[in-house]
Amino acid sequence: MRFLKSFGRFWYDFIVGDDWKIAVAVVLSLAVLVTAVALGLFGDAGLAVLGGVLVMVAFSISLVIDVRRDKS
Repeated sequence: MRFLKSFGRFWYDFIVGDDWKIAVAVVLSLAVLVTAVALGLFGDAGLAVLGGVLVMVAFSISLVIDVRRDKS
């Protein structure tokens, strides 16, 4: 049981790390890409561009949330 707990902690720390918002953004971006592939919306180049844009937008939103100043 100790091995399973340690194994789970390792993967949580490896995937989520210090910022859970980026991990969630990557998972959501991948979900959108999988949906686009399943629906056949874009070709290979379109999916690559869409994936890059999604990850950059998600990272930018996460960055804005982290650096905004508290108004109180």
